[in-house]
Amino acid sequence: MSIISKCAIAKGDGTFSIETVQVESPKADEVLVKVKAAGLCHTDHDSLNWGKPIVMGHEGAGFVEQVGSAVTNLNVGDYVILNWATPCMTCFQCQEGNQHICESNSPVTAGGNGYTPGHAHLEGTTWNDTPIERSFNIGTLSEYTLVKASACVKIETNMPMPSASIISCGVMTGYGSVVNSAKLQAGSSAVVLGTGGVGLNVIQGARISGAAKIIAIDINQERLDMALQFGATHTILADKNDIGLLKASEDVKKLTNGRGADYAFECTAIPALGAAPLAMIRNAGTAVQVSGIEEEITIDMRLFEWDKIYINPLYGKCRPQVDFPKLVSLYEKGDLMLDEMITRTYPLENLQQAFDDMLTGKNAKGVIIF
Repeated sequence: MSIISKCAIAKGDGTFSIETVQVESPKADEVLVKVKAAGLCHTDHDSLNWGKPIVMGHEGAGFVEQVGSAVTNLNVGDYVILNWATPCMTCFQCQEGNQHICESNSPVTAGGNGYTPGHAHLEGTTWNDTPIERSFNIGTLSEYTLVKASACVKIETNMPMPSASIISCGVMTGYGSVVNSAKLQAGSSAVVLGTGGVGLNVIQGARISGAAKIIAIDINQERLDMALQFGATHTILADKNDIGLLKASEDVKKLTNGRGADYAFECTAIPALGAAPLAMIRNAGTAVQVSGIEEEITIDMRLFEWDKIYINPLYGKCRPQVDFPKLVSLYEKGDLMLDEMITRTYPLENLQQAFDDMLTGKNAKGVIIF
């Protein structure tokens, strides 16, 4: 029996509309989730231009409404966070522990529009009697969504749904890039370039990991003030005309004994700044490209001198069934600030306003609530 669900549909031409879709009952390995909150990030706005209709959204939390006949680890009524990088647990990468880049199910590619041919699940959701794809196979900007059971992480908590909903992309990407990818050491120094939602969670990851010095860099003073709230120890207000942030890197060196920081994290998504973290780190330091730049850029190889490491992780090397409960536990202890990160919530009908606020930098994080 199908359910009528209100949702946001990207048209593929830069526009979206609020529509209704039909969502079918789950197949054997699927789960129907009643979405209660969906976080927004720039990827959702990018999906407006993916060249095809798509049910939008890839961050979310809600309750299990129905389970398929083969699902044994979830029950109706369970509180779940939805995970867009769904592991199969049997492919080479999953067996290597790289569940975030599953060879069977991962919807992301190195090539650009967010989807791997053959990995998109069209079954189960129809719009105007035509199957429609769900963004990253979950499509959370919808009252109901049909997902693989492996896309659900059950949590035992009373945390607010909006706070839970943002864990599954921006929080995980920022925190995981520090803890899982860079493996930041206690007592070290870190620079964070860009203090949007992901950057703030890099700052939180560095704080929780015990970094002694956390230097936030941005062109927006309000963002830098927010960075202090989330754990930055120093801030640098950058100049838009500072090519490659080389002038800012000199300020970083002054704060780090003239050497540069131990770690630097690029969170701006600006291609021209793809190499900027290399200018911020000491010899044998680690630069991390967090924001997922997917364009050709030119790098002065002298920035790599000497023994510097540059890594480009995806999704903070997320292992959802391991990492999400850890993040919930850190939240419950008061170490991970999530409630404070949500600047504003919106009904689905106000999605355009939510996008406008995100693009103008008003929000650390905006959340759609159902």
